[in-house]
Amino acid sequence: MSKLYNVSSSPHVRSKLNTENVMFCVVIALLPTALIGCYTHGMSAVVTILAAVAAAVLTEFIFDKIAHKPNTIRDFSAVVTGLLLALCMPAGTSPVLPVLGSVFAILVVKNLFGGLGKNFMNPALAGRCFLLISFGTAMTSYQLDAVSSATPLADLASGVEVDLASIILGTSNGVIGSSALGLLIGGLFLWCIGGITIEIPLASILSFTVFMALFGGQGFDPVFLLIHVCTGGILMGSFFMATDPVTSPVTSTGQIVFGIAVGVLSGLFRVKGSAADSVSYAIIISNMLVPFIDAYIVPKPYGHRPPKEKSSGSKVPKSALILCGITLIAGLALSGIFAMTEETIEEQKAMAAAESYKEVLADAESFQTNDAMDSAIAALEGGTYGTDFGKVTINEAFEGVDGSGNVVGYAISVTSGDGFDGNITMAVGITADGTVTGISFTELNETAGMGMRVDEDAFKGQFVGRNVSAFVLNKAGGSTSDEEIDSVSGASISSSAVVNAVNAALDFFASNAN
Repeated sequence: MSKLYNVSSSPHVRSKLNTENVMFCVVIALLPTALIGCYTHGMSAVVTILAAVAAAVLTEFIFDKIAHKPNTIRDFSAVVTGLLLALCMPAGTSPVLPVLGSVFAILVVKNLFGGLGKNFMNPALAGRCFLLISFGTAMTSYQLDAVSSATPLADLASGVEVDLASIILGTSNGVIGSSALGLLIGGLFLWCIGGITIEIPLASILSFTVFMALFGGQGFDPVFLLIHVCTGGILMGSFFMATDPVTSPVTSTGQIVFGIAVGVLSGLFRVKGSAADSVSYAIIISNMLVPFIDAYIVPKPYGHRPPKEKSSGSKVPKSALILCGITLIAGLALSGIFAMTEETIEEQKAMAAAESYKEVLADAESFQTNDAMDSAIAALEGGTYGTDFGKVTINEAFEGVDGSGNVVGYAISVTSGDGFDGNITMAVGITADGTVTGISFTELNETAGMGMRVDEDAFKGQFVGRNVSAFVLNKAGGSTSDEEIDSVSGASISSSAVVNAVNAALDFFASNAN
């Protein structure tokens, strides 16, 4: 019975390519960036790729045996899943991670939903997101030549000059499959042989570029936009992930809408989000929209006239309406709880801020407002302070006075929006002569074991007792001057955000303290 032919409903695609041919072509298309990645990162990249592919193929083989299904490992779909997952991972991670990611992708996302053609999201992307959520530190620890360093996007966000040529070639730090040139060659190869259509890649890349030009903060700077397009997984996602025929729309118009959704969400998450990967989440969310896109964007047959009578049914599935209702009720409930506890939360924040001011200005008996500083903060209207400190805002500032009423220093609360996992808020203590007396964090949600180490005395103690106009982050370590601050190893983004915030506080103090 399993060999009987089944005729499915239209649309039917006429093509000489079958599943095995298409998947094999995808493997060929991924070889350029894979080879460059192995050359750049060495044997660790080779081990990661082999572990991911072997685990994916073995998981599918074992599942087919247990479920008494025909052997499907010859269609290369498991190889593609493992290879894609490996290329989206940093080199040097434990081989256990690509194995776990491949098992999750093949077993949970693909086979438990019925196998190839029935999964509702891209298995490789789901496996990557699973690893990001479960092993965030390991999945965001990038090494080049066995030395931990920031990715080009992290350097760009920190104001460090980025080498565009190394990004295009794929010799910079990042995931294994980060070569923009290799990805572009592979993607164009797939398009030329008919393995993918151009609508999704073109729509996603163009919409992402326009979004970054409008909201990225640098306008239509071609170098800035090219760096963003060539990094962060946009090319990989656009050509190899979003074009998955199982989880993308069937019509050309639908594919354009889908591609725009991927591009806009990727840009939104990159500009406003704090997750380590914006493109993966953007594609998975867009995958959820595909049933609605296919339901509402249907090509009209030539000469067809729709009936005038009203349709008796709704195109929106009942389950979707129920889910929306549940989500709405849950949202209203959470909003109500927040409204009831908002005042208490603000009181607790105020108490935490007061304690941090006392921590950074231990000689102060009390704190009072300063008219010049208050006026300067009001003039900012909650906006970013200056142009040299990233996304830093000045929250409030107070004078610290001793028991005799003498000013012993100033406590300034600043927030940096450039943290790796969200905002970083701290109090900075500064004496009347400009010497930093300490920093104390009131909001810090960085990665445990990495970014959170900025709260250790080994890092934040470097600022204490130094009188400089501005600090400079030293990623190499071994600082010898008062201006230099040694970065936390493997957490240059968090370190840079703290240094920029302290520099903003120093600049605000110098400009407004009486």
